[in-house]
Amino acid sequence: MGGESLSVRLRRFARAFGEFIYGATVYDWVRELDKERGRLQSLFILIVFGDLLGIPIIPPYYQLRLLPYVVPHLSTWKRSMLREPDITEIFDEDMG
Repeated sequence: MGGESLSVRLRRFARAFGEFIYGATVYDWVRELDKERGRLQSLFILIVFGDLLGIPIIPPYYQLRLLPYVVPHLSTWKRSMLREPDITEIFDEDMG
């Protein structure tokens, strides 16, 4: 059978079986938790750095203290806040 040893085939089968079980049991939970984490992160950035969009909420001192942690996410956050939602996203939220 292609020169593969039995142990290699068993490892490949075990890995495939493990991925199948993961997909059948917890994949949807992980996906929903990732969406929720993204929503909470967007809300946090909006509260802290809302003045970038014209919504001042907290004093600038605290913004400057949190700035190093938020800088990697600012460009994608601004894009996601300023873009219009796609019709598929609207239906996805209603179904889930």
